[in-house]
Amino acid sequence: MVGVKAKKSEAEKILQLLKSQNLLDGKRRPIRDGDYVVFPVVDDVKAKELGLEVVYNLELPLRPERQIYRNLEDLLPKDVVEKVGRLDIVGDIAIISIPDELMPRKGVIVEAIRKLYPKIKVIARRGFHTGVYRVRRLEVIWGENRLQTIHKENGVLLKIDLSKVFFNPRMKGERYRLAQLIKDGERILIPFAGVLPYALVIARFRKVDIVAVELNDEAVKLAQENVLLNKDKLKGKISIIHGDVFDVLPKLPSFDRVISPTPKGVDALALTLSKAKRFLHYYDFIHEDKLGEFKEKIIKECQKQGKECKVKVRKVADYKPHVYKVCADIEIK
Repeated sequence: MVGVKAKKSEAEKILQLLKSQNLLDGKRRPIRDGDYVVFPVVDDVKAKELGLEVVYNLELPLRPERQIYRNLEDLLPKDVVEKVGRLDIVGDIAIISIPDELMPRKGVIVEAIRKLYPKIKVIARRGFHTGVYRVRRLEVIWGENRLQTIHKENGVLLKIDLSKVFFNPRMKGERYRLAQLIKDGERILIPFAGVLPYALVIARFRKVDIVAVELNDEAVKLAQENVLLNKDKLKGKISIIHGDVFDVLPKLPSFDRVISPTPKGVDALALTLSKAKRFLHYYDFIHEDKLGEFKEKIIKECQKQGKECKVKVRKVADYKPHVYKVCADIEIK
C-alpha cells in the first residue's frame, strides 16, 4: 500500500489537502508512526506533485465494512435514491430531504443512514427555511427528540441548536480555505456571523482580531458559549456585537478583511465593501447565466467607491439547478 507521511503538527492540514484533492483512500485507516501520521492514498504520483512525502510497502488496515460505504447510493434501492435529497451531518444529527411519497418507506432510509453513520443519534427530515433568520424546519423521524448538538469542524467545537439557528456544514472546506489565506495580525470583520463557524476556524489557525456581528438572539448566545468552548484552542480574539448588520456596520471603522456569508436575498455588497481595506470575501446565490453580471456589479461598486479591485468569482456549492452559492474574492489595490 501507498501512503503520505506527515508530522503530527501538520497532520490535519495534510488530511484536508488529501480530501480536497480526492487522494485519501477511505477504505483504509491512517496509522501513527512515532511523531508522524501516515495517510493511505490512491495516487502516489499526484501526491508527489503536491510536494508530499510518499512512502511505500505499507500495511494499512482496512476499515470495518460499515465505514466503507461512501454515500446512500450504495445502500438504498434505486427508486428511493432518485427521490431523496442530500444528506448532511451536523454533530450526531443526520438531516435529509424526503418527499411525502417516500415517507411510508422512511424505515429503509433510516436503516441506510444508520449503517452509513453508526454514531448518529438523531435523524431529521429537512423542511424549508422560514423567518428572518433562515432557520430550517426539521422533523425528527428517528432517535432522540432533540435538535441541539456539538459539531466538530476543522478542529473547533460548535454548539448548535438547529431549531433556532442557521448552520451549513457543507462550508467546512470553504472556512478552512479562508483561514489559510489570512495572515497573523489582520483585523477581520464578519457580518451575519451566526454561531461563529467562520470566526472560530480562522481564530484557531491565525493570531487575528475578529469582530463578529449577528442579529439572532439565540445565535449570539450560542456564539458566546462557543468562544468559551474553544478558548484553549484559539490563537485569535473574537468580539461579538449583537445587532443588525445594516445598523452596526456604518458605525464601525474599516478592517483589513471582511468576510460576508450573506444570507440569500440580502444585498450587503456596498456596505461590506465600504468596510474592507484590502480584501472582501462576499457570498451570494447566482444563476450560472448571471455570473458575469455579478462580477461586473462588483467592479462597478468598487469604482463607485473609488477603489481599484481585482475580482475572482468561485462556485462553492450547488443551491438548486443552475444556481450556485458563490464567493467573490475581492482584492482591493
